[in-house]
Amino acid sequence: MAKSPRCLYSCKFSEFINTDPKSVLGELNSNYHGQILTTTNEAWISEIEIMQETLLPWINETGNIVFEYDIPRLGKRIDVVLLFRGIVFCLEFKVGQKEFLQADIEQVLDYALDLKNFHLQSHNRTIVPILVATEAQQATNVFQSSVYDDSIYNPLVTGKKGLKQLISDIIDHYHAIEDDKSFSDSWIISPYTPTPTIIEAARTLYERHSVEDITRHEADKVSTDRTIAYILDVIKKSKDAGEKSICFVTGVPGAGKTLVGLDVAVKQTYKDDDKRAEDEGAVYLSGNGPLVAVLTEALAIDDNKKCKEKGEKKNISDSRREVSKFIQIIHRYRDNMLAKIKNPVENGILEIDPSKAMKHAKAGYGEVEHVAIFDEAQRSWTHKRLADYLKRGGTYGNKLKVPNFPLSEAAFLIWALDQREDWATIVCLVGGGQEINTGEAGISEWIKALNEKFTHWKVYISNKLTEPEYAEGKVNELLKDNKNVQFSDELHLGVSLRSFRAEKLSAFVHSLLSFNPNASNIYSEIRDKYPIVLTRDMEKAREWIRRNARGSQRTGVLVSKTAARFKPLAVDILAQGDENAVHWFLEDKTDIRASNYLEDAATEIQVQGLELDYTCLLWDADLRYEKGEWKYYTFNGKTAWREERGESENSKERQKYMLNAYRVLLTRARIGMVICVPQGNGNLTVGGFPEDSTRLPDFYNGTYEYLKGLGLQEI
Repeated sequence: MAKSPRCLYSCKFSEFINTDPKSVLGELNSNYHGQILTTTNEAWISEIEIMQETLLPWINETGNIVFEYDIPRLGKRIDVVLLFRGIVFCLEFKVGQKEFLQADIEQVLDYALDLKNFHLQSHNRTIVPILVATEAQQATNVFQSSVYDDSIYNPLVTGKKGLKQLISDIIDHYHAIEDDKSFSDSWIISPYTPTPTIIEAARTLYERHSVEDITRHEADKVSTDRTIAYILDVIKKSKDAGEKSICFVTGVPGAGKTLVGLDVAVKQTYKDDDKRAEDEGAVYLSGNGPLVAVLTEALAIDDNKKCKEKGEKKNISDSRREVSKFIQIIHRYRDNMLAKIKNPVENGILEIDPSKAMKHAKAGYGEVEHVAIFDEAQRSWTHKRLADYLKRGGTYGNKLKVPNFPLSEAAFLIWALDQREDWATIVCLVGGGQEINTGEAGISEWIKALNEKFTHWKVYISNKLTEPEYAEGKVNELLKDNKNVQFSDELHLGVSLRSFRAEKLSAFVHSLLSFNPNASNIYSEIRDKYPIVLTRDMEKAREWIRRNARGSQRTGVLVSKTAARFKPLAVDILAQGDENAVHWFLEDKTDIRASNYLEDAATEIQVQGLELDYTCLLWDADLRYEKGEWKYYTFNGKTAWREERGESENSKERQKYMLNAYRVLLTRARIGMVICVPQGNGNLTVGGFPEDSTRLPDFYNGTYEYLKGLGLQEI
C-alpha cells in the first residue's frame, strides 16, 4: 500500500481487491486523526465492498484506488478516487440513499473543479465526477465533457449496481487506453496548491492547520508562514524581556493579511492542542462588522456541526461564544476599556478609575489578552471622529458619553495594551490605499502615537510601509527620530492569494485607477487566466456569471456605497446590519438572501476583507472618467448628482475614499468578473427634455470607453 499524507488509504487495484475488507477498514481507522463514528465505519465497509466488486474487470490494470483524499480548500475528503486509463474518477458515496440530490451533485462537481484548478497532476487530465447513491436504481446514460472545455465531465450519477457498467461505458466513450504506469503514483504525491476563500481558510485554521496547509506553495513566493513565525518570535521576545512591542504587517490586496492575523490568534490562544492558553492568549480585532459576523457565524456553524457528529451536546450559541473569545469587533474591545476610565477626562489625560475596574497581578488594568491583532489598522479612527462619536454616546450600543476625549483610536488602543504591567504585543495588519470611510486615519496616526506617547514600545515594521500608498509616503520621515524601530521584509506579504488565476490583478487594478499606461499590458498578461469582461446590459452580466459559475462557487453583485441609480437595473442594495451580510455570504442556492441570486448588491463596506468566486461590479455615475481624469459625484437623493470637486481637505479625503471603494470592489473576485457600466437613459419626453436626467448616457460613456480601451472584452 502506498502511503500519502493526503489520503487515508491507497494501493493498486489487484492488491486492494485481494485484501480482506476488514484489513482495509483497519488501515482507514489507523490513519484517521480524530474520533470515528459507528456510521463512518459502516459507510467505509460498504464502500470497500462495493469497490472490490466494481473493479474486478480491471484487476490486472496498473490503476490505483484512493480512499478519503484530502481537499484542503474545501475542508473535505473525496470518498474514493480511481486513477487509471489516464482518467481521474472522483466518487462521492451516499450510502443507503435512493435519491440524487442537487447539493450532492454540486459537492462531487466541487471536488472535480478543485482538482482541476489546484492539483498539479490533474491539470491536464480528464476528470469524471460520479455521485453514487447506493440504493438508487437509475444511472446516467449520457456522457459529455462540460461546455467549458476543461476536460471535466458533467457529473454522473448511479446506484451501486450500475457503477461497474458506468465506469466501463466512460472508458469506451473516452476511448481510454492503457496509460503511463507512473501516473497513479505521481498523482498521489502531486503538489496541491489551493487558494481558499477567507471563510474556508478560517474554518481550516480553526482546526489548527497552518496557513500554508491551505494556501499554495508555488516556489518560495508565498511567505505567510515566515511572516507568522516572525510575529510569534516577536511575541516570545516581548514575553521573555517583559516589554511592549508592535508589528506592522503590509501586503497587496488578497495577500493573506487577515489569514495571518487569524493564524497568530489561533496559535497564540491554543498553544497546547485544543486547550486555551491561560495567560498568553490573543484576540483578533476588526472594525469590519460584516467580516467579523460572517467569520464568527461560519466557524460557529462548523464547530457546532463537528460537535454533533461526535455525539456531543452543544448549542449554536455556545459555539458562537467560543469563537467570539478570539474574534471580536473592535468597538466592543474599545468599549470595555472605556468603561474603566475616569469620566470626565481631566487635563487631557486618560486615567483608570479604580472604582470601575479590578487590578490583576499581571494584567494590571488591561484586558486579559497579551496580544491584540488589529485587522485593517489603517482604518482606525481619527481623533476628531472618535471624540465626536464619544461625545454623543456612540452608535454601537455604547451609551457612555465621554466629552473631550483626548486620543485617536490608534493611540487609545495602544494605551489599552499599555495598561498591562507585564508585557504586550500589538499586530497591525495594514492595507495600502484601502481607507474607505471618512474619519479613517491611515497608518500615520499609529506612528504619531508611538513617537509622542509610547516611546518605550519596540516597533517592528514592514520595509514596504515606506511606499507612497501608506501614510502618503511619509513613514520614513515620521519614524526618523524613533530609536526603537526595526524594519523587516518578513512583515510584507507580496503575493495575492485571493485570485489563483491572476497574481497581477492587484497591479492591474492599481494601474487602471491611476491611469498608468501599462494597464493594458498588465491585463494582456492575465486575461487568459482571469477574465474581466465588459457590458452595458445588467441582464447580460447576470447571464455571464450564471454561465461561468459551477458547483457551489460563490457569485454576487457589487456596487459602491455612493452608487444611487441602480433600481432601474433591478438591483437592490443589501440592507445594513451584519446579519444581512451573514446570509448573503453563507446561505446556499436554496435561500433567496444568498449572494448567488444576483438580486441584492453588497457595497465595499460589506465585502471588505471577504471575497467571491465571480463578481459583477455595477459601475454607477458616482465615479466617472472625464477627459483623462476621475470625476467624483454624490447624489442628492432626489433629482441630481453633485460634483465633489472642492480643494478642501475634507473634499479631497472624500474623493480618496470614493476611489478606494472601487479599488476594493475590483479586487473581490477570485476567478473572474464582469463590469457593467449602464447605458443610461437617453430618451426624451414629448417636450424634448430628458426622460431621466439622473441617468444621462454622458454620465457613463466616458467610463465605458476608458475600460474598453484597456482591452477588456465586451459581451
